[in-house]
Amino acid sequence: MTGRGPVVSEATADPDADVLARLRQGDDDAFTDLVDRWSPAMLRIARAYVSNTQSAEDAVQDAWLGVIRGLSAFQGRSTLRTWVFTILVNRARTRGSREARTLPTSALARNGSGPTVDQERFRGPPDRYPDHWTPTGVPTHWEGQPEGRALAREAMHLLEAALSGLPPRQRVVVTLRDVQGLTSDEACELLGISVQNQRVLLHRGRAALRQALEDYYRS
Repeated sequence: MTGRGPVVSEATADPDADVLARLRQGDDDAFTDLVDRWSPAMLRIARAYVSNTQSAEDAVQDAWLGVIRGLSAFQGRSTLRTWVFTILVNRARTRGSREARTLPTSALARNGSGPTVDQERFRGPPDRYPDHWTPTGVPTHWEGQPEGRALAREAMHLLEAALSGLPPRQRVVVTLRDVQGLTSDEACELLGISVQNQRVLLHRGRAALRQALEDYYRS
């Protein structure tokens, strides 16, 4: 596996540079910590390309083996995180192809053409600010509610479930951008999609997650 990917500039230095240095030194604790932190997101992404959870777990394991084998050749042209997730996507795609169960591109691109949020909550074309929230449509802030930490835990569990239920491409993009913190350029390069497509997938995924939270707190 090569170190191809978005080139890391001085302005976008690798946030995991210290971890990478420890990995190159053979630090087993650094590797174990990385596996623990990134594997749940990797599993969600792999599941978009293969037929079942077991295959997704195998793809994640294959990816970590690829990281171990390719670490010495990794040139740092992309961030460590982008490199690892690129290996994962490649492994998952290959495994899905072998299963002859990989979703076609057209199916993966299906991200729900209908609106993810009630359009009555947005201003119409005659308004000075079309497509912005109406005064009554602005999302409710739940984080200030008195239940505090209990509600935060409930929200996290709800978000996990809602994220798992998103269409594959939305789930992958939201996981890469909002869970793993990849930039738009990194996500587009990794998935081979356009900036516009990435933006639409991210918007729809985020809107669906917010709607799930709002529906929960209204009930």
